[in-house]
Formats: sequence, C-alpha cells, structure tokens
Amino acid sequence: MKLTFALCLLVTNIVFGQKIIWQEGLKLNWDHFKSPVNRKNNPDVAAYTNCGWEYSVVKSTNPKSPVKIEIKTIFNEDKSWKDVNKINDYILLHEQKHFDIAEIFVRKFRKSIAENIRNSGDYNRLFKSIYNTISTEYKTFQGAYDRDTRHGMNKEKQAEYNAIISGELENLKSYQTP
Repeated sequence: MKLTFALCLLVTNIVFGQKIIWQEGLKLNWDHFKSPVNRKNNPDVAAYTNCGWEYSVVKSTNPKSPVKIEIKTIFNEDKSWKDVNKINDYILLHEQKHFDIAEIFVRKFRKSIAENIRNSGDYNRLFKSIYNTISTEYKTFQGAYDRDTRHGMNKEKQAEYNAIISGELENLKSYQTP
C-alpha cells in the first residue's frame, strides 16, 4: 500500500510538475510545502496552502456542438509554505482542509456545468458567469474558514468545519472524478 502510494505520488509529481491533483485518500504532508517564502505577517499563520483549480475546454464554433470541460483541484507545491518552527500534525490537518475545500467547490463547479452547459453555445453564454459565481463563493468560504478557526487555532470551530467539509465532500460525491 505504501509503495503504491509512493509510486502514485512520484508519477503525479513527474507528470504534473509542482502540482498535486486532489484524490480521495491522498493527503498532504509537510514535504509538499516547498516554497521558502513566508508571505504572512500573522503570528497565527504557521503555513499557507496554495490551491484551487485548473480547467480545460474543448468546444466548437458551432453553438450546437457538444462541449467537453474538465476541471481538476490542484495544490501548488512551489507556492505553498510552512514555518518549520510552528508546524505539527494538527496544523497539517487544517491545511489539508483548505485543499478539501477547493475540491468541494470544484465539485460544485462540475455540478453547475453538468446542469447548465450542454453545448458550445451554452458554454459561450454561461461559463464565465458560473466560473465567477463559484470563484467568489470559494474565496468567501476559504476566508471564513481561516477567520472562524483562527487559522486552526480555535479547535472547537476547526472540528465544526472538519464535519462540514466532510459532509460537503460526501454530498457532492457524484461530481468527484474517478
């Protein structure tokens, strides 16, 4: 099992460079936080997770042609950092949840696309609006998560968010990529 995990991680790093694609059961570790730059001047911040999504689109100029949209949740190793004097397993869990939140919003993005975009014409009319809505909701949720948990320092709020995040991942499981 550990060998399989190590091989998957190695292949992911080789294929995708400094990015990790979110996968069920794949957890971040402190070695993934490769940026030496600490850009936060907040004593509560021990690490920073740079994550979000990437998408690709294949469409036609014919508005009735099908469209193919792929969206992946990514963690950027070279833009994520840690303060080695402050890190521990509890803080790593908080950072993992940032990555999981990104996956939740990618699933919401996929769901909205599945419900609204059937062809290239739909894409041209609706994609930007869907993207902007999901992006705004994502940024708001990430900000509330850090604010409410005080970057993971409020253990009671962290536990509440852990349950919310797990529940949302489960509720949107049908929009997870295989």
